Amino acid sequence: KPSLMLHSCCGPCSSSVIERLAGEFNITVFFYNPCITDEEEYKKRRQSQIELIRKFNNERIDIGQIRFIEGQYEPRAFFVLTQGHENDPEGGARCSICFRQRLEKTAEAAAVNSCDYFGTTLTVSPHKNYEIISGIGKEIAMKYGLSFLDRDFKKQDGFKRYIVLSQKYGLYRQDYCGCLFSKR
Repeated sequence: KPSLMLHSCCGPCSSSVIERLAGEFNITVFFYNPCITDEEEYKKRRQSQIELIRKFNNERIDIGQIRFIEGQYEPRAFFVLTQGHENDPEGGARCSICFRQRLEKTAEAAAVNSCDYFGTTLTVSPHKNYEIISGIGKEIAMKYGLSFLDRDFKKQDGFKRYIVLSQKYGLYRQDYCGCLFSKR
């Protein structure tokens, strides 16, 4: 199977995506989220991600083990990049900057780890603009000479399945995207 470096923001968002892709790819989940500006929140989401992978790997031994890599936690870098965009509405320019930051690091991790593809679980959310994420992913793929897994995971009831799997695995589910600005 081809290898995939899959950016993830949390266990719930990755749950239905991993389930959908596990038979098709050797997956490494890349947890890189400097936009989760509250450190305690960051730790909860990281733990939820690790717990999902552990439970999924124990349950689905037939398809190969999902790997986990954690990127550096650097909220200051997020604040520097989004300076001047503090009052942007959700889904505005600040979010595109955030998507780019996370996809760029995912592509770097994919290149370092010789992955065939890189992608993100962000498109499972009904609150995230697939077209924007897709465009950024394709642009970064060209820059790194990689293949971007361009899929809208909310389709085919991806988000509904995310809810079911989050409950099944007892995952912590947050009620905001992650940054201080989205919390309001």
